[in-house]
Amino acid sequence: MTPWYQRIPAFVDLTRLNRPIGTYLVLWPTLWALWFAAGGVPDFKVLIIFVVGVVLMRSAGCVINDFADRKVDGHVRRTCTRPLATGKVTAKEALILFAVLILISFILTLFTNALTVALAPIALLLAASYPFMKRYTHFPQVVLGAAFSWAIPMAFAAQSNALPAALWLVLFANLVWTVGYDTTYALEDREDDLKIGVKSTAIFFGKYDRFAIAVLQLCTLVLLVLAGIAFERGTLFYLGLVGMAGFFIWQQWLIRHRQRGPCLRAFLNNHYAGMLLFVLLAADYWFK
Repeated sequence: MTPWYQRIPAFVDLTRLNRPIGTYLVLWPTLWALWFAAGGVPDFKVLIIFVVGVVLMRSAGCVINDFADRKVDGHVRRTCTRPLATGKVTAKEALILFAVLILISFILTLFTNALTVALAPIALLLAASYPFMKRYTHFPQVVLGAAFSWAIPMAFAAQSNALPAALWLVLFANLVWTVGYDTTYALEDREDDLKIGVKSTAIFFGKYDRFAIAVLQLCTLVLLVLAGIAFERGTLFYLGLVGMAGFFIWQQWLIRHRQRGPCLRAFLNNHYAGMLLFVLLAADYWFK
């Protein structure tokens, strides 16, 4: 086998460090949570821990996802060149890398507080279980939403050493948003998934897929409005929600024909929706 150091590009591909969209989609809600918890700019140490932690945990999630799908990825157009599917990385190497990433992530939590450390095992459980859910349920996107959202209570715990009731509005907003955009992403693979027997919300919703995504997007906005009220946010935050709604409308236009390319563009567009809301949330606190 080729020496490991010559296969660094394959390991980078496995962790998706070269494709950071997933990192962004976890990062923006985590930053929302940190700013809500701090009532403005969070503690710098906590901020660094969570930014690094997001990168590590997202990479770990990609590794275990590809490990779980290593025997089916070769049959899906979008995933057939992944390192485990092509044999560039072995299953054993993937598991070792997953363990290392998880261990480093856990070590980071030790620099916070006991409440954050206590919440950390749930993050591991969600990250490790999501890839296997698509074999047993049509709702693996819900587990992914929970995995992408668990940094929110951890951020509150690390920043304020408390779990206020209002944080769950942010968590559930992010969860339904994740289900919505990952359903859009799953439209890309629906035909291949049907052939190989993999389940998804895109398959479950069938011809009502666009309507279901729209409902999930609406629920996201409503929950974030309620979060804004609970955290006593101002005009700039709500302007961010208006902007997010605009992105959602654009995404609905993109997926109107359910074509692979436009569906991928609609999925990627969520990065800008999350970023815009964070920028205006931070500005809202800055100018309060």
